Amino acid sequence: MMHPTLRKRLPLLLSLLAGILMWAAWPTSPLTFLVFVGLVPLLALTDMVKGRGVYWGLTFLSFWIWNTGTTWWVGNTTVPASGIFANAFNALIMTIPWLGYKIARDRMSTAMSYFALIIYWLTFEYIHLEWDFSWPWLMLGNAFAMRPDWVQWYEYTGTSGGTLWVLLANILFYSVIKAKPSAVWKPLTLVIVPLALSYGLFPKPGKTDGIHVVVVQPNIDPYDEKFSEGSAQQQLEKFFTLTKQKIRPETRYVIWPETALFTQGAWEHELNLMPDVIQVRAFLQQYPNAKIIAGATTFKQYTGTAEVPLTARTRADGGPPYDAFNSAIQIDTSGNIQVYHKAKLVPGVELTPYMRYFPFMKKLALDFGGISGSYGLTPGVNLFTDSARGCNVFDAICYESVYGDFVAQKVREGANILAISTNDGWWGNTQGHKQHLQYARLRAIETRRWVARSANTGTSAFIDPWGAVIDPQPYWQQGIIAHDVTPRYDLTFYVKYSSSIAKAPLIFCILLLSYTIVLRVIRRQHVEKNQ
Repeated sequence: MMHPTLRKRLPLLLSLLAGILMWAAWPTSPLTFLVFVGLVPLLALTDMVKGRGVYWGLTFLSFWIWNTGTTWWVGNTTVPASGIFANAFNALIMTIPWLGYKIARDRMSTAMSYFALIIYWLTFEYIHLEWDFSWPWLMLGNAFAMRPDWVQWYEYTGTSGGTLWVLLANILFYSVIKAKPSAVWKPLTLVIVPLALSYGLFPKPGKTDGIHVVVVQPNIDPYDEKFSEGSAQQQLEKFFTLTKQKIRPETRYVIWPETALFTQGAWEHELNLMPDVIQVRAFLQQYPNAKIIAGATTFKQYTGTAEVPLTARTRADGGPPYDAFNSAIQIDTSGNIQVYHKAKLVPGVELTPYMRYFPFMKKLALDFGGISGSYGLTPGVNLFTDSARGCNVFDAICYESVYGDFVAQKVREGANILAISTNDGWWGNTQGHKQHLQYARLRAIETRRWVARSANTGTSAFIDPWGAVIDPQPYWQQGIIAHDVTPRYDLTFYVKYSSSIAKAPLIFCILLLSYTIVLRVIRRQHVEKNQ
């Protein structure tokens, strides 16, 4: 018999326990296995608490603990309040699928309500990848980022498969605890079988010939040095000095980090005239086979009949409106410069959400240095191409590497190699840059592509198509690494069908909600008929 005081406080204890377990399971903690039971307390809470208001408050507390414990570093900036708001807001919207589950639990059979929970949560994750407040950092499938050997089957399912695995395991463990503890073999089997498949059915092939790629980690302080006036030339010389240590005549690509060039911005129609570009080309004359892919800040003006997007800025001199872009550019010895514009912008920093409805807010994006205000979304090139050699590189800029479906789309478009140019120094030596590196391992598995990751302050590394991290560089130190990388031309099941996989839960969610509404109408008509 449970003590009355403990019984009264049990819902609160379950709420706290759920948040703590999910935090303890998250990268870069070694306790990944806890994710299989981390949501069990919330399942128990759903059956225990009757009032939806109290239930919502307790689930919010769980998700707030999880968010704050794993992503507190979001506020480790010059604007700490941004982290408080981001964690609270994400916790708030995480409660929505669980409120849907609570309603389903009260009105449907047990099995049907569990199905509803799975569909609602997967739909939530899909929407959280697509809307303007997108923040997919805590998708459940990301929990296995440090355990690539567990999830080699992500080449078929992507992280959505990991999310489904986590939800099913928690549901089975809770069902066994609640009804028949002796049947614990059922959830254990659910956990063990995918592990066995991952270890047994996805052998790593032997080494193949590749192309020589160099990755630079310059370690430039993003607050005090990166965007200071007059430091651009000194920074460029640092890039050249580091690159010279590893570049060879046969080197094909050199990857520099986010905003490596033009920290104060450069007009895209004048890039060939920029001193930085001229110096880079002069440097590459010694290595004519090489191309440098570098992060940059660029401006594009809209003239004539060109449609002006909502993100466009006005000029003090009355000139044409223009957009600022977080870009990546490919420079070689030819006169051609390819420019890619970052498509997945960080809400509140690079993007003012739903600016089309609130255009007056576009100047309120947080200023962490460099070009402030909301960035443009007009597309640049899709990939960096080398038609002569049949090789295409997609350079994900920072946050973009967290989006599995987006990266898969670029591979469908022809990317043979993945690069990442990022600047994770904004959040200091926290879990932020460590988690970001680990998530890149999942992109490698999903697409079976090599990843060359250049991070301004760390951690730069190579990642092979099976998620193994090669030669990671220490944080907050200069580094230069090189590796032979094999371009790949095959497409995984996930790459081919990632859009369908991501949207399937949304379709089921619409059908389930329609079923719920119809069922409610039928029940109401039945009650009225019997009165």
